[in-house]
Amino acid sequence: MGGTKEENIRPLPLHGHVGFDSLPDQLVSKIIQTGFSFNILCIGETGIGKSTLMDSLFNTRFESTPSSHSLPKVQLKAHTYELQESSVKLKLTIVETDGYGDQVNKDDSFQAIVDYIDSQFESYLQEELKIRRNLSLYHDTRIHVCLYFICPTGHGLKAIDLVCMKKLDKKVNIIPIIAKADCVSKGELQKFKTKVMSEIEQNGVKLYQFPLDDETLAEVNRGMNSHVPFAVVASSDFVKTGNKMARARQYPWGIVQVENESHCDFVKLREMLVRTNMEDLRETTHSVHYELYRKTRLQQMGFSDVDGNNEPLSFQQTYEQKRSLHQAELQAREDEMRQMFVNRVKEKETELKENEKQLHAKFENLKRKHNEDKKRLDEARKKHEEDILEFQKRKNQIQASQHHSHSSTSALHTLTLGKSRKK
Repeated sequence: MGGTKEENIRPLPLHGHVGFDSLPDQLVSKIIQTGFSFNILCIGETGIGKSTLMDSLFNTRFESTPSSHSLPKVQLKAHTYELQESSVKLKLTIVETDGYGDQVNKDDSFQAIVDYIDSQFESYLQEELKIRRNLSLYHDTRIHVCLYFICPTGHGLKAIDLVCMKKLDKKVNIIPIIAKADCVSKGELQKFKTKVMSEIEQNGVKLYQFPLDDETLAEVNRGMNSHVPFAVVASSDFVKTGNKMARARQYPWGIVQVENESHCDFVKLREMLVRTNMEDLRETTHSVHYELYRKTRLQQMGFSDVDGNNEPLSFQQTYEQKRSLHQAELQAREDEMRQMFVNRVKEKETELKENEKQLHAKFENLKRKHNEDKKRLDEARKKHEEDILEFQKRKNQIQASQHHSHSSTSALHTLTLGKSRKK
């Protein structure tokens, strides 16, 4: 019967393909609905043209207020804009460093930038660690690319440039840019590029490399990596060149066109930054720089993938260990505080007893002195009373003596008067 059943099975013919080849289309559709976020950090001296370059890159006019050279410290200002091209929405955040390099003491010029980048990583990490997290709607403010503006001096990089890039190369994708490249000739510009890259390599600064793993882009990106740093010219003005209006800078000796590749590398920068490698910049930020920060922070919190015996350790086990250790520390601190309290009470009691003893001794001393004073006063009063009695006695005696003397004088006078009459 088994053989009969197998013979009776009819295969179901498929009338079309299965359909999982539509997954990329589904992914694109879903991502387009939510939109993208891209965050650019512009580092450079005041007035070097950071805002103008951003306007030129995205062909719009962003809000910007000129910064003064008298700021006491570096201030980072972030502005977020909603851009749309065709059906794709982009939430663009531009962070500018006001006052960078303007201070006399430039030791801490980069510290505010490092702190800002770390704070954005920390915000994202805290969102990840929440029990109820919503990363799909979370506004990702992590810096995806740092455009470092180099002043076209022709004499290489400044010390602050090397120090700042060295501090940031493990935290953000750095793309160096020579700003206002129309200030130097082509020959000087090429020498300056070579000198800049030589100093960067000698100081071990790691720049962002355009990816070569995609065969369709490998050749283009390899050529673009050789053009770094990009020498750019930006302008917010449009000048008529031929029969069309184009972004350009008008000089007495001629016109420098922003989008003319024979004049500057602006088109190459826009191609690499926006059109070709924007997603790789976002991915590198998440998978490399953020992962390094996340690993460091979790290790600082005491979390690890293995225990002391190099055995796998789960997050729950680590949490329980940290919780037990924390509770033990709290109990030890509580016992210590309790013992300190008991000791303080004992010290206070001893102090109070000593004060009480001193007060009692002082009271006894005052009481003894009071009794002595009272006894002395009683003796003085008794003596005073005796003196009064003695005085009264003597007074009475004197009065009695005076009275007797007066009586004798009167009798003698009477006797003498009688004798005189008799004669």
